[in-house]
Amino acid sequence: MNIKFLGAARTVTGSAYYLESTRLKLFVDCGMFQGNKKLQERNTLTHFPPVKDIPYLLLTHAHIDHCGLIPLLVRKGFRGKILATEGTSDLCEIMFKDSAHVQQMDADWQNRKYQRSGKGHIEPLYTLKDVDYALKLFSPVRYDQMINLTPEARVMFRDAGHILGSAIIEFWWSEQGNKFKLVFSGDIGNWKQPIIRDPSSVEEADFLLIESTYGNRLHKSMEDTEKELEAIVNRAIRDQEKVIIPAFAVERTQDLIYILSSFARQGKLASIPVYIDSPLATAATEIFKRYPSYFDNETRTIMEKGGNPLDLPGLIFTKTSEESKKINEKKEAAIVIAASGMCDAGRIKHHLKHNLWRPGAHIVFTGYQAAGTLGRDIIEGKKQVKVLGEEVQVKANIHTLGGFSAHADQVGLLTWLGNFKNQEMKVFVVHGEEQIAIEFAEVIKERFTFSIVIPHWKEVFEIKKWGVAFQPEEKEDIAEMLNLLEKNLQELRKNEGEKKLDKEGERERILQKIRELNSDLEHMFRSS
Repeated sequence: MNIKFLGAARTVTGSAYYLESTRLKLFVDCGMFQGNKKLQERNTLTHFPPVKDIPYLLLTHAHIDHCGLIPLLVRKGFRGKILATEGTSDLCEIMFKDSAHVQQMDADWQNRKYQRSGKGHIEPLYTLKDVDYALKLFSPVRYDQMINLTPEARVMFRDAGHILGSAIIEFWWSEQGNKFKLVFSGDIGNWKQPIIRDPSSVEEADFLLIESTYGNRLHKSMEDTEKELEAIVNRAIRDQEKVIIPAFAVERTQDLIYILSSFARQGKLASIPVYIDSPLATAATEIFKRYPSYFDNETRTIMEKGGNPLDLPGLIFTKTSEESKKINEKKEAAIVIAASGMCDAGRIKHHLKHNLWRPGAHIVFTGYQAAGTLGRDIIEGKKQVKVLGEEVQVKANIHTLGGFSAHADQVGLLTWLGNFKNQEMKVFVVHGEEQIAIEFAEVIKERFTFSIVIPHWKEVFEIKKWGVAFQPEEKEDIAEMLNLLEKNLQELRKNEGEKKLDKEGERERILQKIRELNSDLEHMFRSS
């Protein structure tokens, strides 16, 4: 059996894997690439195999970077079963419809530009019609339920503790007397995060794909994070200022409601309006309420005592864009939680446009910001950013609260990894920015005796032989890398000649890029 890495290979988005043998073909995840333009250009499925005869897609969870290209896969002819937990299945309905709306809006905007310049016409990646068809293919499963795909293959979904309905997927395969077990971590959740249970442990595997989003970092404790958020909110109330929180509509928004509700129950939160300015987050919150069986013991205890952990005084769910705009017209203190979490789309952009330049405002980041996104630019300290086509100065108070992350940090990932008993296990490190994946792989090597590989995009492994083969299309990647390498070398020579480079700034950035390109090229030539 072969596995092809269609996404989340040396990048943190676009999670997608293709398994193929003589008797079975299936996908695990089919996520959208997010971030810079080059990554987003991958969202065309040109790197995917023909999909009409593929019978299964196994889905770990409902975040767009894991599920966002499923409607496009359907548009291209996929008609197989989509296996996902009940919570994931329900969340995908609202995620897909929201994404289709964004695709249509982006295409309309681009076509208006093309019309003025006399260029051609583009179509959205997918439409609501594609979404409707995709939703009919979902076949919901329960946690810890053994599912037979074929006489040779079976799978089980385990609670990943990442977002509502998120799963670790265990896959067993036997063929011609050969047997092995492959585990897909999906996104491993952060221990002791609000509402949902902690991640399930898995003890047996021959091969493992493990995410590395925070593979080189440690989170703040939830206790310290809550204290920091409390201080920010109380300062904003004192100064009559706004707290703007970019948040993912699924899980992060509900976690924030939970924490603010806890503040209110403990008398730590003065009267202040809290706006959930995201129709998607509003719909997601309603779905959360349907699945108390997914909640942890603490949340269930609150509910048994008559409390509602997903409500608080002053909570306002905005529905229309007009209601959203009125928030910025009001001068009093307020908390505004809006999508998207990385600030690359949605209503959050309008709130940033109105508040980033204001010295008294607070912008609070509570989740991962991928390279190339507006959120990443802000947290990295850029003094001026482009928001909705307009240059905006960054003068607001910028806060990053790491404890809210729905991903396990390095310690959490290593703890989860330490449950595996097979010290000869083969491990693929995926779903992390390249340097982070490399650093995490080195830490794994120091702690365990596992064999480690960090796959490249579109790389194919023959699983049982633990071998790699590059496809013909990789020749184009080599040519592109050689071109990039030459450009970076030219830039280095030019700037050094003009003595424009400081010792630790631009020069190091270019050298690091050259080192990365050189490493990739060496890997390709060794494998070809």
